[in-house]
This record gives sequence, C-alpha cells and structure tokens, in this order.
Amino acid sequence: MQKQNFTPTMNAVHMEPMDKIAGFEVRPGLYELNGAVAIPVGVNFTIHSLGATSCELLLFRLMEDEPYAVLKFPEHYRIGNVYSMIVFGLHITEFEYAYRLDGPYDPPKGLLFNKNNILLDIYAKAVTGQSVWGTKNKSGSFYKARVVQDNFDWGAELNPLIPMEDLIIYEMHVRGFTRHSSSGVTYPGTFSGIMEKIPYLKELGVNAVELMPVFEFDEMKDCREVDGRQLLDYWGYNTVSFFAPNTSYAGSVEYNREGNELKTLIKTLHDNGIECFLDVVFNHTAEGDDRGPSFSFKGFDNNVYYMLTPDGYYYNFSGCGNTLNCNHPVVRQMILECLRYWTTFYHVDGFRFDLASILGRNQDGTPMSNPPLLQSLAFDPILGNVKLIAEAWDAGGLYQVGSFPAWSRWTEWNGKYRDDMRDFLKGDFGIASIASQRITGSHDLYDPNIRGNNASVNFLNCHDGFTLWDMYSYSRKHNEANGWYNVDGSDDNRSWNCGTEGETDDVEILSLRRRLTKNAVAVLLMSRGTPMFLAGDEFLNTQYGNNNAYCQDNEVSWLNWDFLEKNKRHFDFTKHMIKLRKEHGVVRKFSGGCSLGFPEIQVSEPNGNTKVLRVIYAGRNQDDTGDDIVCLAINTYWEEQTCFLPELPLQLKWKFEADTSGRYLPAYISEDGKMAAPDGNRFTMGPRSVAVLIVTK
Repeated sequence: MQKQNFTPTMNAVHMEPMDKIAGFEVRPGLYELNGAVAIPVGVNFTIHSLGATSCELLLFRLMEDEPYAVLKFPEHYRIGNVYSMIVFGLHITEFEYAYRLDGPYDPPKGLLFNKNNILLDIYAKAVTGQSVWGTKNKSGSFYKARVVQDNFDWGAELNPLIPMEDLIIYEMHVRGFTRHSSSGVTYPGTFSGIMEKIPYLKELGVNAVELMPVFEFDEMKDCREVDGRQLLDYWGYNTVSFFAPNTSYAGSVEYNREGNELKTLIKTLHDNGIECFLDVVFNHTAEGDDRGPSFSFKGFDNNVYYMLTPDGYYYNFSGCGNTLNCNHPVVRQMILECLRYWTTFYHVDGFRFDLASILGRNQDGTPMSNPPLLQSLAFDPILGNVKLIAEAWDAGGLYQVGSFPAWSRWTEWNGKYRDDMRDFLKGDFGIASIASQRITGSHDLYDPNIRGNNASVNFLNCHDGFTLWDMYSYSRKHNEANGWYNVDGSDDNRSWNCGTEGETDDVEILSLRRRLTKNAVAVLLMSRGTPMFLAGDEFLNTQYGNNNAYCQDNEVSWLNWDFLEKNKRHFDFTKHMIKLRKEHGVVRKFSGGCSLGFPEIQVSEPNGNTKVLRVIYAGRNQDDTGDDIVCLAINTYWEEQTCFLPELPLQLKWKFEADTSGRYLPAYISEDGKMAAPDGNRFTMGPRSVAVLIVTK
C-alpha cells in the first residue's frame, strides 16, 4: 500500500499549536510541502508567491460558495516567498478551500494581485464542482480545491517497462472512446468504460494507450450553441489544474479519493501488459489572455507563470491566448514536481507533451539551445524510466521535428513521417526516396549516433486532423459544425477523396478507400520507429470530414462501435499487422547479421519514376535460431506493377503475409497453411496496393 511519500509529516504527530486564528489552532507549517496535505494533527497548507504582500486561506463547507472561515497567514508564517500553516483539527471530508492574495496591481508590469479574487491552489490535487460532465461550475468565476487522501493499494504491481521500439501506441479520448451507446459498457465515457474495453485492446494487440488530457479542465469553458447543438471544450486542452484528475471522467463521485478510478484503470492496464501515457499541456492554461479570468496562476504570480510582452500583454505561442513561462525557475519546478507526482502516485508510464517546442522557449519567447526544463526532465531520477514524447512544434512557428533538444531521452511525434507518407501513399510522384527514409527510421532527421534508434514516433492520423477513413474520403475539411465558418482546422491535410467528396454508394470508390486504408496500416506497422494510431481507425471510424473536432461532444467525436462489425475485415487486418510486427523483430530493430548476407535494411533504388518501393529487413529471428527476413512492397501507382525479389537458396521461398489487393490472399490476411507464394523472384502487384512477404522454408 502506497502512503504519502514525504517524511516531514512524521514529526507532525508531536506538533503543538502555537496560535489561534479565526477560532482554529494553528502553527507554522511544512514549508517544503506544496499544496494542501492531510497530516495526523490536521491539514498542512503551503503556497508561494513572489509578489504577494499577504495571503488568506478560505475554508468552505462542502458545495457552498461563501467561506465559513478566513485565516490570514501571520507575517511570521512566511519564509522567503512561501506561506505555510498547519490548521489543527481539520478533517478533509468536511471542507473545501481556496486562497486570496493581496499585492500590487499594475497590469503593464504584469502584476494582477486583487485581494477580493478567490484563487485555486496551483498544487490542488482535486477541484470541486467539476464532477458532473456538462454542468456549469456553480461557483461561477472561481474554483475551490479538496484535499485528497492517497491510500490506494497498488499491491505488487510493476510498470511494464516496454522498450520504445516494441510499443504500439493507441491514442484515445477518455470520454469519446466509450460514450456512444454502441460501446455497450456500463459506465460510458469514463475511466471505468476504458477498463471494460481492456479485453478488446488486448485482442487488437496494442500495448500502450495514450490518453488525451485528463488533468482537470472545465468543459463548459466557452460553452456555446451552434445549429441547436451544444459545443463544449471537449478535448480538454485548456488546463485548470495540473495536479488534479478530471473528475467528470470518473464513473462515480470520489470525494477526497479523487483519482482512484484512474489509478485503478492504470493498474488494470499494467496487469494486462499495457502501458499508460498521458497527453499533458504545459504550454498554456485556461486563464486565457488579458480578457480571460484570473482564477489561479494570474492571481498568484501573473508575471512569473506567463510569458509577457514588455507592456504586460501575453505572448501567444500556444494559439490559445497565453503561454506558460516554462523556463522560469518557479514554473520549471512546478512542472517537474507535477510530473513526479503523476509518476509516483499514478504510476504513469509516459507523457506526450502538447506543443512541446514552447517548453524550450526562453522567458522572452526566444528558442533556447539547451532549455533547462527539457534537460531537467531528461535527467530527473524519478522520471528515469518514463517515456518523454514531444510534439516538436508550437503555434508560434517553431518547428523542431528532427532537432528537438533531446539528450538521448526525448522522442518525437514525427510530423514529417505523417506528411511525407500521406503524400506518398495517395500516389504523389517523385517522393519515393523520401518515403524510404521515413519507413526505415528517418535517419536523415534522427542521426542514430546522436538520437539513438528510438527517437521517431510514427503516425499518419491522430486526434488533430482527419481519421484514417476520412483521409481517403475527403479532400478538404468540413468543420462548419464548429461554428467558425470552416476557417478553423488545418488546410494542409494531404488527403484524397478517391473521386467523390464524402459519403458515397459507389462500389469502386468504397473498394479503393478500403484498400488505401489497409495500405496505410500495413506501411505504418512495417516502419522503423514506434507506431501510433488513433482509436477507432482500426474499424474505420469517421468524423464526417471534421478535422478539428475539439468542441464536438457528440456522434462526430464519439467512437461508433457499430463500425467494428461493419468493417470487421479492416479490424482483422489491423490486428494481423500488429501481430506480424510483434513476431518479426527485424522490423523494429537491428537483430544481428543475416546468414544469407542480406544487409540489415535493403531499399530498392527509388527515383523520380519509381512506382514500386521495396524495403527488406533482415537479421536473426527473436529466439536467435535462424534468419528473419521481411519484405514490404508498395505500389502507389494506379496500374499493376511488377515487384522483383532477391533470389533465395533452393530450400527457402518467399510467402505472402499480407496483400491489400486481395490477389494472393483473398481474405487480405494470411491464414495458417494458406500463405500464397510468388512465382519465382517476381510477382505482379495490384494497383495501389501493399504486400508484405517473409522468407520461409
């Protein structure tokens, strides 16, 4: 059983009150313990502010908006910039809390102190009034916090610690994954709903789930109505509290035990050999720009937590109104403490950092060559086994794919893999050479001598953009339902509608779309680097052409599980390709020399006229008992083409493991004992098709 992992409180049993404030016995607190923490004699409250001149602790009865007690910190309870106080006799189930700080108000200098402003503890472990999805916070413009007692029993559970090259990452939205009635779960749209689908995830073969934001956010922020439909902050990229779980994702209310359902989910995933990553947003907060509310960071130290222009306005490298001042020492410490908290108390296996290039900007917004924050995360001992995945760009134009400061620890969402492979797979000419680089590990971007062999997270689709099915059903975005006249979302989709925009009954177009989606799955899973795909792509879920569904809490974003039966063949193909990747280590990494003399990677010599790209991986098999040779052949041309294969000794032959044309494997996947073999060292590839072959006796 995991207890609170700090030692100062062990002496708290013997602490005696020193003062009385507002009827409560108090004494100076534990200054190194940020936030509000239950201790044997009561509750310890600690906050810090560089610019505040005084601080008040507000105590509220449960679900009430007027404080029943206001405790002003005596001046001698402040050491440096830290206010700390132990309040004796408080029981965590009986109150909620917030703060008020006084200090200078001078917006041009970035100072926004207001003694009447009620502030949420930056280190709060739970936020009240947020547990019912789609319900406005009745406190209005302020949030309160609740003290969490952590006594979750992890037992002997261990993190799976799966190497990067062996991961198959499945990106999902917690609510959208099971909210649709077709999901069939007992608690739709919750952490518990995901738990009910773990057998499905195991059948599919993924071994890591990447949860879109689960830090507390207010989905009712900027709530509006468009064409009679309520639009919310559905994705959750506007963080309210970095240390608190989003309580509306829990299937039941967890007063003072907030996070237990998420911990149970993570433990259950681990018990089934699946890692859990969190998508974290340290580039901005929900407080927005100068027109936005001041409910936490602005009131504690606006000019510390945010990047400000010389006249006190907000730099907007996030595209969301403000930008966290990540390399200020105070903010850097907060982020490190936050990640340590989620690692130790929630056993999280990895973090994907949204718009991570912001984390490498200086306090004036300029990019840094060796950002202190990124370096400290790379070398932090507690984070030593945690995967660090960067979205290596931001909304301010800083694009660092291939050049993100890494210290051989950071990996990257390979945006160039997505863009180049989308172009190649839809048939663009002249880029076969670039495609071969992406498929074989993008060493032109990630020098193995500097970045190692596991820097690239390969993907074709994610939450941001088209789904896999929509990528071959729409040539342009259709975001009208978002209410912004279709100006939101990217116009650079590199998609193709196969001849008709959107839904169609044309049999030939539908057949082509299904083939192209299988091509994409096959190539992604046969590429060097860690593959990631979007939940629902395995059964061709659609968002009806919306490539920016951030506000759509409805059938646009919810997975429709009826597609699993409708597109069962595509699901089976995806499952087969995942299994094939797992069975053939040569696809994932160098596995020793091949006895036939094949090089580790052999690529047909692509040029501007290349119509068939062939990549062969060779080495020792996983039990080191023989050779393992896998060929990936891609014909992106609209007519059939001949693919040539290396000649083999007489006792060996090439056999198909996948053929998206259906010519050699009519069921699209091989069945035991039914693998077709090419005639000699060549075979004819169907138009716009992909084949995977192995060498066997």
